[in-house]
Amino acid sequence: MSQQQNQLPIAPSFKRGWGEAPRDRTGLVLEGGALRGLFSAGVMDVMLELGIEVQGVVGVSAGAAFGVNYVSRQSGRALRYNQRFAGDRRYCGLWSLLTTGDYFNAEFAFHTVPREYDLFDNEAFESSPVDYHIVTTDVLTGKPHYRPIKQGGEVLYEWIRASSSMPMVSRIVELDGMKLLDGGISDSIPLRYMECQGYDRNIVVLTQPVGFVKKPNPLMWLARIMLRRYPALLNAMARRHEMYNEELEYVARRARDGAAIVIQPDEPLPISRLSSDPAKMQATYDLGVAAARRAFA
Repeated sequence: MSQQQNQLPIAPSFKRGWGEAPRDRTGLVLEGGALRGLFSAGVMDVMLELGIEVQGVVGVSAGAAFGVNYVSRQSGRALRYNQRFAGDRRYCGLWSLLTTGDYFNAEFAFHTVPREYDLFDNEAFESSPVDYHIVTTDVLTGKPHYRPIKQGGEVLYEWIRASSSMPMVSRIVELDGMKLLDGGISDSIPLRYMECQGYDRNIVVLTQPVGFVKKPNPLMWLARIMLRRYPALLNAMARRHEMYNEELEYVARRARDGAAIVIQPDEPLPISRLSSDPAKMQATYDLGVAAARRAFA
């Protein structure tokens, strides 16, 4: 795939048509990327500031974890709690991985923080007119599972945890009789899903830069050892780069058609997936803010 083919333009026709067809529904598509998702958090906070509204949101992994704050209208929350707990071993890190089996602590990061330390507004989430969808991967089939969710609290937190549970550094999450892991394994950029749900126009926020091409996972040998009981999952992981690159092409095509706005960094973000550096978190968030202001100018 050439850089020109993979470049995802903002479609002027989408902007001109905004609000002209009341029957249309607008969606927001958020890919993952762990701490790279703070770029998306910056974009969403600008959307809240400017009053840019959508009727539905779909989040994958970090996109699911941070996207709830757009629905509950809690600007700044994602950046705030990640910076606050960046060096706290209760929140994430090797100590959590070795003692609990999860790099991001299942109880503290996904339940204690939104309940006690940086309160998530469940009432605002539940009363919001915005539909919220979370993507996970069924480890027994290797297929994506899409979960529309309106109930806040522990139910919401567990679905976010499932979508954010990266293979090999997280335990499998069991919900509704399914075994689940990171939604990005099977559907990293669920634009097609949102279109099938009736969202004719979509804002797609990517955390990889223009021209990015995903390569095969160099740790598949380790995954085949650690996850050998789940051959369908391993097959999905082995093919993930093909799926991701095809989805990038589809997003670019929909942008050219005027059916999508795409917001993404111009260069690789200055943060790794599992960074604990508050300064890099701020810089990544600020890049999202700047990209959103350009896109919606």
